[in-house]
Amino acid sequence: MKFTKMHGIGNDYVYVNCFEETVNDPEYVSKVVSDRHFGIGSDGLVLIMPSETADFRMRMFNADGSEGMMCGNASRCIGKFVYDHGLTKKTEITLETKSGIKFLRLFPENGKVKTVEIDMGEAILKPQLIPMKAGGETFINKPIEVNGKTYNITAVSMGNPHCVIFTSGIDSLDLENIGPHFENHPLFPERVNTEFCEIIDGHTVKMRVWERGSGETWACGTGACASAVASVLCGHCKKDEEITLLLRGGKLAITYRSDGHVIKRGPAAEVFNGEADIENIADNTPA
Repeated sequence: MKFTKMHGIGNDYVYVNCFEETVNDPEYVSKVVSDRHFGIGSDGLVLIMPSETADFRMRMFNADGSEGMMCGNASRCIGKFVYDHGLTKKTEITLETKSGIKFLRLFPENGKVKTVEIDMGEAILKPQLIPMKAGGETFINKPIEVNGKTYNITAVSMGNPHCVIFTSGIDSLDLENIGPHFENHPLFPERVNTEFCEIIDGHTVKMRVWERGSGETWACGTGACASAVASVLCGHCKKDEEITLLLRGGKLAITYRSDGHVIKRGPAAEVFNGEADIENIADNTPA
């Protein structure tokens, strides 16, 4: 299987060009290639595919083999891949995801895309649609109990469910311990991505993320969007003003517009190309 390793501010995936390659069991392949000791090493697997409704289609799989609805960082990398590898020369493209069609603007420099802007669509705030087991029209800054401790959370869907917590001292949080308790909280029937945010000022938010199916990652595009939305909803930032999200892998610029749409802008990078013998990797990976 030929592949390309790419990352969006440290959120790294193995990308496969399915215009040329066929991946028969992507759930299994994702688990094999994601292993950082016995495989290629990544947060998951992303397939770049033909689409009947958009310019391209993406399927993304987490490191545990579960399929995600979409990934903002992976979407940017797909924009870079299809332009840099000659699949398109358009600088505005559409991308089909499991959470709808996304609109990408590509910004090339010297023939290579450096930055991608994505209209991520409208933030979903209704609990039943996130989904979570709660009534009402929103779930903003409300308390829940997690592993015996009370946290105020704001729930947002950006095509996948997010739980945003505002706190201080996030660098010292033991995410390996507390992350799984949020991910598998009974309020969220499809599990949840959890963002721990620290407000720096009215335009800057520091964030760490625990992603369902992958654990802590260095960045999460939809998580950054959800955090920006929650920052506005909780009164820390304002609509229609760009918010800088400081993630472990770098920075993203997010704007939560008055029409409900969330615009995300950030870099994408290609690391290397290679060819993997999936059966050989699997045979030499401990059960």
